[in-house]
Amino acid sequence: MNFVSNRALAMVAIALAAAMASPAQSSLDQSVDKNMSAWLETYKHFHENPELSMQEKETSAIVAGELKKLGYEVTDHFGQYPNPNDVSYGVVGVLKNGPGPVVYVRTDMDALPVTENTGLPYASTVKVKRGAGEVGVMHACGHDLHMTVFLGTAKMLAESKAQWSGTVVMIGQPAEEVVGGAAAMLRAGLYSKFPKPDYVLALHDYAALPAGVVGWHVGPMLAGADSVDITIRGYGGHGAAPNTTKDPIVIASELVMMLQTVVSREMDPLQPTVITVGSFHAGTKHNIIPDDAHLQVTVRTMTPAQREKALAAITRMTNGIAAAAGIPADRAPIIEISKDNVPATINDVALTQRTAAAMEKALGKENVWAAPPVMGSEDFSLFALQDPKPPISMFWLGAVDPAKWKDAQEKGTRLPSLHSSEFAPLPEPAIRAGVKAMSAAVMDLLKK
Repeated sequence: MNFVSNRALAMVAIALAAAMASPAQSSLDQSVDKNMSAWLETYKHFHENPELSMQEKETSAIVAGELKKLGYEVTDHFGQYPNPNDVSYGVVGVLKNGPGPVVYVRTDMDALPVTENTGLPYASTVKVKRGAGEVGVMHACGHDLHMTVFLGTAKMLAESKAQWSGTVVMIGQPAEEVVGGAAAMLRAGLYSKFPKPDYVLALHDYAALPAGVVGWHVGPMLAGADSVDITIRGYGGHGAAPNTTKDPIVIASELVMMLQTVVSREMDPLQPTVITVGSFHAGTKHNIIPDDAHLQVTVRTMTPAQREKALAAITRMTNGIAAAAGIPADRAPIIEISKDNVPATINDVALTQRTAAAMEKALGKENVWAAPPVMGSEDFSLFALQDPKPPISMFWLGAVDPAKWKDAQEKGTRLPSLHSSEFAPLPEPAIRAGVKAMSAAVMDLLKK
């Protein structure tokens, strides 16, 4: 009898604890429902009015204006590019709410030079001049979705100050697609002019997860990226007399094939590595062997050690193949590794596990998935590398119509990827999940 009574009391205690914990979540759910119509309009405006990297003037003004309305202390035009004539449209919004940790939440704002082909009623028709012609502009990477979730999270945090204590710093970052915006904001003193972060969070939409779902990954989540320009310098001449030349096209072609063996024969097969020759330019006419051939190579790695090994192998192979072809030392290849490399995005283990647990409470465990890393890259990684070197974590935000995602899983139908002219997120469930997940993650880190 006493055992049953004690057990019953324990069950009642558990139920009471659950009831006491539920109002905050219920309040968040209700607030999200109440704001969804307005957020969808915000999303559609961003989608219809994209701006290219380093041109985010109107976009950043909207972000700054909305943060000001919510009571954030806002600094706009924050950032410093290497060229002092370039204007940064970075936005920083600070909301202080008593003692406690400092949490940064970052969104990117720029769009891509892609002509939209989605057929959406709010599709972008924006075009900008590029060279002698025009190019379409589109949020083909979903930064419109990121910004909408960002502003929704900012609103939820501003309206829920009784539930948390600390400081929130909202970061609207420009120029992610050209790998310049994060560095520009850090170069301008982001961590010294504003409260130093204890944690930095971000999200990125994902074209391989259904809308309504978020995904997390511990450790390396996005690859580091290097751009390598290679010039093979031969001796040109008449196409009918190749024996009088050192043909750079043949040498460069051999190099293209040999570079694939760096991945297949030199790198650890359990550590993903990608080396892709994306551009090969040489020659002007059928019967002329040119002096030079030019290759543009992208290198994707997950760790600093991988990066060093891959770049060293590319350098060794390039010089070795040229020497084997008889190219003299004074005509050795020119190998240029861009200084604007992006390190891998490595999610902090403890922070990621903690935020994943908070997101499970907000969305339900069935909507929070462990997700694999990808070989894309992001300059979000730079936020972890400058003192005080805070832990960072980025999570995936599902963006695909669940019905289309199911067809892709069961029938192999194609899903347009990020950067595709056909990429079209399903906004309502994605925004709903994103705002809930990010708000819950921040409030857990700042809970009283």
